[in-house]
Formats: sequence, structure tokens, C-alpha cells
Amino acid sequence: MALRRDAGRAVKLAKEIWRSRRAQRALGEKLSDQAPFEPHRFRVGVYFADGKVNLYQLRQWYAPLAELAKRHPVLLLSRASGAALALLDESPLPVAYVRRVADLERVVHEQDLHVIFYVNQNAKNFQMMRYGRRWHVFINHGESDKMYMTTNQFKAYDYAFIAGDAARARLDKVLWDYDFDKRAIPIGRPQADHYLDDTDLPYTPDEREVVLYAPTWEGDRGAAAYGSIATHGVDLVKGLLATGRHRVIYRPHPRSGVVDRAYGAANQQIIQALAAANAADPTAQHVYDHGPNLGWQLAAADVAVVDISAMVYDRLAAGKPLLITRPTNPEAQIDTSGYLQACEWLDATDAAALVARVDEVSHDEAALERLGFWVERYFGDTTPGVTTERFHAAVDHLMAEWERFAAIHAADGEVDEHDETEDDDEVDPLT
Repeated sequence: MALRRDAGRAVKLAKEIWRSRRAQRALGEKLSDQAPFEPHRFRVGVYFADGKVNLYQLRQWYAPLAELAKRHPVLLLSRASGAALALLDESPLPVAYVRRVADLERVVHEQDLHVIFYVNQNAKNFQMMRYGRRWHVFINHGESDKMYMTTNQFKAYDYAFIAGDAARARLDKVLWDYDFDKRAIPIGRPQADHYLDDTDLPYTPDEREVVLYAPTWEGDRGAAAYGSIATHGVDLVKGLLATGRHRVIYRPHPRSGVVDRAYGAANQQIIQALAAANAADPTAQHVYDHGPNLGWQLAAADVAVVDISAMVYDRLAAGKPLLITRPTNPEAQIDTSGYLQACEWLDATDAAALVARVDEVSHDEAALERLGFWVERYFGDTTPGVTTERFHAAVDHLMAEWERFAAIHAADGEVDEHDETEDDDEVDPLT
């Protein structure tokens, strides 16, 4: 058994090396066609050390960053070949491939990056954070009440852009001796200003009620077992498909099934059920959504069913009916100090009861009133355009602070920022 397992690992490693080399060749061809960046052009860098599988964390920032780039030029810094290939194809922003620390140093030397954004807590973030004389800012990849949102790693950054009052209260419970007034800057949810940007809906609107079901993955431990595909999802979707009066938009987390094969099988069962329903009735136009863009789904759906994840708060920013699946794993940690203390829960039960609950919450005036309170609590003023203004104002503030400190330290001279311990991974992440 051990020999078979070792052989499997060897085959997997060989495939990864082959894919990496193929990606490196394709990436080399793309980069050779790319004109050199104008020196000293970019003021904002967005550092992304993950592979392609986690690009969803960066994609949700495309539209706000593209808008920001009109006033402060933005450069994406990608450490992995798979992610860099995808970014070069899809990103609205310029991309620098900085696989080696030496590549990163070259970009830092050639550009005037005053502000560096980080969307996750990848360990390689520290290879970028070693560079001083610039602000390192954690902007995260979504707002939620998961334990990830209260990590002490927030202290590693000069600043953090947070959504609003709820985020500050959440962090205040765990971050000791942290200057919230200075370092935690509330900006709301700038992505919400772009939910329907130039979007053609993948269906023709009609009398059907549109239900977005956007579950998270199964998690890698019990405390984070928030995924509902195997516990709620199959019965929920099949029940909605059977009514003839609902249209389902199914958007599973891209990592669904990576840990639990049964969870992945349930995901495939839902995808197949959607396809079968569309084949039986082409006017139903149910949607299996696995595209790179997140936003239109949140704004277009009449009611959304999501797991405990950032999707709760992405939808909350839209201010429309919302159901949250209650985890069945008793180890799952649920922070009920925030929105989850007053949210509309969806318990795992039979298909008929699940559909009835969806119908109930989509027309409940009391639930909508509660929703409005929590929208304000989490995101502040969600009037279109206001949160984008707050985002830009926060960046302008950091740029002004950079100028102030640069003047104070103008006589300090150059600093040697060369890293003697360069990290050159032979195989960088592709997935």
C-alpha cells in the first residue's frame, strides 16, 4: 500500500513538473510579446503569491482596482506561472511575473510602488513585506465573520482596509494593542458599485424567481466545515428545479471537492441535475456558473442561499433577501456576535421544506427590515458610488502619508534591500 502511495505521489509530481514547464514556455511567449513597463510609472502594487486556483481572491478586485488605476497606476505582481498566465489573459490591469525574489527586486527598483495591497495571507507575502519605505496594506478577499477574519496577522501590515463597523468590532475582540483609528480604515464594499458593470445576463428574465445558490468548499478541518453541497445542496437544487417557477444560478466554490470526494460527487450531481432540467425545458435557463466574474449573480438574484463565507457579505452589500445554510458539523465555529445572530438560517431538511423556506424569506418584510440594519452595520452608506469614493480617499490618504514621510527622511540616503536568501522554487503552483 505504501509503495503504491509513493508511486502515485511520484506520478503526481512528474505531472506537476511537466505542467509547470509547459506553462513556463507559454508564459515566456506571452512575456516576450509584452513591452517593457515604463520606469517609475506604477504607484500601487497588488501582490499575489498564490496559484491559479485562488485567483478568485484577486478577481473580485479587478473592477475597483481598474477604477483606482485612473488616478493611481496599478501593477499586479504574480509569483506563480499558472496565475500569471491567467492574469495576462483576463486582467484589466498590467501584470508583472515575479517568480524569483530577484525578479521582485527588479520591479521594486524600477517602479515607485508607494502602496502594496495583499488579498490573502500567503506565507510568501513576507518576501514582499521586507521592502520598507512603502505601505503594506491588507485588503482581504471579502468580508465575513469566519475565524480567518480575526487573525493576528492583521498586525503584520501597516494598514488594513476594512468594510465597516462590524469588521472593527470583530477585530477589536482579538487584536490587543492595535491602533484601530490609524491602521484600520473603513471603506465599505467597492465591488458592489460594479456588480452589474457591462453584464449580459446568461438568461432571459421572465416570471421565474431567480435563486442564487453559492456554497463554499468543504473546508480542511471541522472548525471550518461550512460547506453545504452534500448536506443541503442536492435536495435544495432538485427541489427548486422541480417547481417550474424557479431559476437556479449555481456557483460553487472552485475548491469544492478537493478534500472530500463525496463533496465533489455531490457537486457533480447538482451540475448534472441542472443540465438535465435545461434539456427537459430549455426555457428554464438554469445556470451553472463557474466564470471568473462575481457580481452580477449577487445583484440579479431575487433570493440567495449561501454558506458561512465571504459570499454572505458580498450578497449583504446588495441588500436583497438572503438565506444562510446552518452547518451540520458540530465542530463548525459560528460567530453569532455579528450578522449571524440575526440572519435567516436554512436548516438541512427535505427538499419540500427547503423550497418552502426559500419562498418564505424572499417575501418577508420583517426579514428585509432586519437586513437593512445589518447592511448599514457592515458596509455603511451603500449608495452607489459612495464606497468607491471611500476607497479612493483611503488610497489618497496613504499617498499623502507616503509623501510626508518621504520628506521627513529625504536625507537618509539609499537602503540596500537585496535579499541574500533568494527563493527559487523549481516547481511553482499552477492550480
